Amino acid sequence: MKIAIETVIKANLSSVWNAWNNPEDIKQWNAASDDWHTIRSTVDLREGGKFLSRMEAKDGSMGFDFEGTYTRIVPHKIIEYRMSDGREVEVEFVERADNILVKTVFDAESENPPEMQRAGWQAILDNFGRYVEMKR
Repeated sequence: MKIAIETVIKANLSSVWNAWNNPEDIKQWNAASDDWHTIRSTVDLREGGKFLSRMEAKDGSMGFDFEGTYTRIVPHKIIEYRMSDGREVEVEFVERADNILVKTVFDAESENPPEMQRAGWQAILDNFGRYVEMKR
């Protein structure tokens, strides 16, 4: 099952692309809620390159590595990757007249209900949009 999410960001394409792919920026926006954070991030943005974001609850009760391998990169347009569990993700950056549409389609996992997954990924994407707009 594929799940799709999107957000609209009032910023230029370069700002959006850079914030999506810069490890220092990722640590600022990559959380679904205020009680989580990303403590470490690495990005090797090339086909065959790897990425990793270490996400942890701020109270230290749990954490996980969100990691994978880039399978397709079209600069300023598309990033596709395969997560470490084999699921595939496509992120598309669409430049419009006065904003950027960021669309993500990902394979659902089987442990959590699809709506829970959609809500979590959407919260992170919305957090990303707010971060980019505040950073401008």
